[in-house]
Amino acid sequence: QLQASGGGLVQAGGSLSLSCVASGFTLDDYAIGWFRQAPGKEREGVACISDLNYGPYYLDSVKERFTISSNSAKNTVTLQINSLQPEDTAVYYCAAGPRFRPDIYGATWSQGRLTDFWGQGTLVTVSS
Repeated sequence: QLQASGGGLVQAGGSLSLSCVASGFTLDDYAIGWFRQAPGKEREGVACISDLNYGPYYLDSVKERFTISSNSAKNTVTLQINSLQPEDTAVYYCAAGPRFRPDIYGATWSQGRLTDFWGQGTLVTVSS
C-alpha cells in the first residue's frame, strides 16, 4: 500500500513537499515515482527513482524545479516542488513498479506503462 500526503493550496512561487509511505513491501526493491493528473489532461509521470546507477528520471518540463528522494529507513519517497506554477495544479500520485533503466524507458514509465501499484492522490492547487 502507498499513502501519499502533503498536498494543499499554495501561491505561485511557493514550495511543497509531498511524501509517500509504503507499507507491505520495501521501496528499495522497486522503481518508485510520482505522477500527476491535471483537470482535463492525461496522467503523466514527473519523477522516478529506479536504477541508482543512472540517477532519477524527471519529466523535462519539471526537472529544474522538482526533486525526488527516498528514505530507506522510513520506506518513504519525497517529491520536493519549488517555484510552483498554476500549471502544476493536479492530483499527485505515488506509484511503484519494476525497476527500469530511466535513460531507455523513462518516457514509457511516464505514460504509466511500467507501474503496478498506485497510491491514492494528494491534491496540489497553485493560485496565481
